[in-house]
Amino acid sequence: MPAQTMEELVALCKRRGFIFQSSDVYGGMKGVYDFGPLGVELKNNLKAAWWRSMVYERDDIEGLDAAILTHPLTLKYSGHEDTFTDPLVECKSCKQRMRADKMFDPTKCDFCGSKDLMPPRAFNLMFRTNIGPVDDGSSFAYLRPETAPGIFLNFRNVLDATSRKLPFGIAQIGKTFRNEITPRNFIFRVREFEQMELEFFVEPGTDMDWHKKWVELRWQFWLDQGLSAERLRFEVQKPEELSHYSKATTDIYYKFPHAEDELEGIANRTDFDLGSHSKEQATLNISAKVKENKHSTAKLTYSDPQAGTTVVPYVIEPSAGVDRGVAAILTEAYTEETLENGETRIVLKFKPHLAPIKVAVIPLAKNKPQLVELAKAIKDKLQKLGLGRILFENSGNVGKAYRRHDEVGTPLCVTVDFEAVEGPQAGTVTVRHRDSMAQERIAIADLPTFVRQYYAS
Repeated sequence: MPAQTMEELVALCKRRGFIFQSSDVYGGMKGVYDFGPLGVELKNNLKAAWWRSMVYERDDIEGLDAAILTHPLTLKYSGHEDTFTDPLVECKSCKQRMRADKMFDPTKCDFCGSKDLMPPRAFNLMFRTNIGPVDDGSSFAYLRPETAPGIFLNFRNVLDATSRKLPFGIAQIGKTFRNEITPRNFIFRVREFEQMELEFFVEPGTDMDWHKKWVELRWQFWLDQGLSAERLRFEVQKPEELSHYSKATTDIYYKFPHAEDELEGIANRTDFDLGSHSKEQATLNISAKVKENKHSTAKLTYSDPQAGTTVVPYVIEPSAGVDRGVAAILTEAYTEETLENGETRIVLKFKPHLAPIKVAVIPLAKNKPQLVELAKAIKDKLQKLGLGRILFENSGNVGKAYRRHDEVGTPLCVTVDFEAVEGPQAGTVTVRHRDSMAQERIAIADLPTFVRQYYAS
């Protein structure tokens, strides 16, 4: 059964080096977390899986890494300065501030229970920073609140550099920043996080078909990462719930320990974004609400020389939070089992491609040079396969090492025992499987092929 409480995940993540509270020695920063030795591997593996599915396995998507610092006019004409807000409520009694739509009871303070509350007001979530040596307010930028604006501003650059034809997409993974009023639920709602976003540009009129297709593709992606269909569901936003740029949005929800909540959103952004930064809005298919933008001199359009047409493409945007994805994968993988001898074990049943440690190589005795040297040689050979992190562990207690690697989700443990160097089974090692705990003898010479095939299946 997946993790039932957030406390279970938090305890495991800290104990085993997945995630730590940032600046913990100074009391921590609320809504800011550091990914530890295993957390960074898990996070990188999820990002690599997303990038592979978006860029390497398709022929119609290019990659991008745009700047974090964002020109103020970009966010003015994208609508972020006016609409990127949450409703803020302040308690007059304890002075605590809360997000109105996330309060446990909208009539009283979450912290002290007082009903003496100020009326909700719009609070802009963007972080602003000074640029240059003089902080006089005249030169500033925003830390990007999402990765999307950098993609739209680079639409023409990517189009000119690659000669792409519609439909095509631009994918990006990167840091984003939101000054959340009340960060909560571990890494689910934080102030600094990473997004995996795709902007997929299509011909107007084909947008709803593409939106449906991307909803299906994104659902399958999360199944491929090990999430169960029983804990996932679609949430189609109602017209009154849609963002100012959206024609249609479908969210993928996951059953986290704290509640069912959004894992990814797939939006039909129409022509709003390219139109917001384009000089051609008066003559092309641009939404009326952006026609008054006179500040950009860009021509963010697509011309089809064969058809003799020029359009502002519509955009389908699948957008997922890396941190939320990590939280969902940890939740799903968390398993507590009762063994035949009555003991219990905690095991993280990650999909092999997501496991932070791909193979642990363990000498049976830490003070036996021939076992230690052989184990190190095996580790070095397996590391060259390029599958990810291979760990040499010289703890001297194989039983405890197995339990530890169960708890961090290592699919395979290779034990180098005395039989590996002498006797009838010399030249072989024991391979132990995480989920079944079954063990088998494998020739050392065959081990690279065995491991490569295991991760290829």
